[in-house]
Amino acid sequence: MWDIAVVGAGPAGTAAALGALSADPGASVLLLDRADFPRDKSCGDGIAPHVLDALADVGVTGLLDDWTPVHRLHLADGAREVDRRMRRPAYVVPREVFDARLVTEATAAGARLRRLRVRSVSRQQASVEVADGVEAQVVIGADGAHSLVRRAAGLAPAEEPAIAIRGYAPVPAERREQQVIIFGEQRQPSYAWSFDRGDGLANVGYGELLRPHRPRPSRRAMLDQLETLLPGSTREGTAWRGHHLPLSSWRWQQPDGRILLAGDAANLVNPVTGEGIFYAVTTGILAGRTAVEAIRAGDPTGAGERHRRRVRALLARHLRHTAVASRLVENPAVLRAGLRAAQRDQRVFDDLVEMGLAHGRISPRLLRQIALGVPALAASHARRTAG
Repeated sequence: MWDIAVVGAGPAGTAAALGALSADPGASVLLLDRADFPRDKSCGDGIAPHVLDALADVGVTGLLDDWTPVHRLHLADGAREVDRRMRRPAYVVPREVFDARLVTEATAAGARLRRLRVRSVSRQQASVEVADGVEAQVVIGADGAHSLVRRAAGLAPAEEPAIAIRGYAPVPAERREQQVIIFGEQRQPSYAWSFDRGDGLANVGYGELLRPHRPRPSRRAMLDQLETLLPGSTREGTAWRGHHLPLSSWRWQQPDGRILLAGDAANLVNPVTGEGIFYAVTTGILAGRTAVEAIRAGDPTGAGERHRRRVRALLARHLRHTAVASRLVENPAVLRAGLRAAQRDQRVFDDLVEMGLAHGRISPRLLRQIALGVPALAASHARRTAG
């Protein structure tokens, strides 16, 4: 009988183990994953500074000191471009590296790692069984978008309304030392990206929302869109991997009971940017700490309610704002107005970065600039059409 069993040893799972062991170094924590580490994972590889803040709070520091920070973010939609320095730098680190380092930190803190494909999760009277002979007082589901633990908790599988493809390619001179995002014009909403890793390679990719009225894009079609938006980005590209994204919605769900959810398994992926590592690490840490607190209180069945309350306190308003923002940017005029406002005002740019990478919200000044900008864009479009 373990105190806590964590299914999935990615960022959400290892953060959960770290959160639990920072709250109680004597807790027995089992990390289960079907893969050996290091292993590759399809992702944009962007690590926001807020992720490192959260890890520092559980004793993990210096994790990426040997990687080159990225200070600039370049956004473009047609002729409209924004190129600014971010208030705090981000990192671009392959998940093969990042996840393995987090596993090392979690096991060093006292978690036990076991390779095991979890095929069933069943709730017992006084525990949760995750495999034959493996039971825990509380189980944390960090097993990704197709989470088995999520279904065992009584929730429907997470919806996956977006699709993306990622690879690694040499960085051309004009895209070095920056993160580049180019919004699509044909299949909206969509964007291509090139994130410089600092070692001569960039994480490059393309993603779009899936629409009922249009065919699901093939691998070739997505690579063609990537090449169209970022010419030369697919040349010499390797390690192409596609994946679906369980984008967050207006309301976040967490059932009562001994099963907690974190990261992709909790349907937490930013619907504006597709970023998920910040959500994974922060909700993982909360899940680990909450599990320990519930067990200490002699109330492991109350863990679900505690976790729901804490995650909502951290993310509820942010999730509402990103849900609204994801609808707004489907309108090209709104997207262009936002980019134009960010081009004029560093504070608006910073607001956009906070909302896209962490738990920021639609600021009053951003909303005001968009409200002012959209009528002007509409009038300009009308004049061009009439001419």
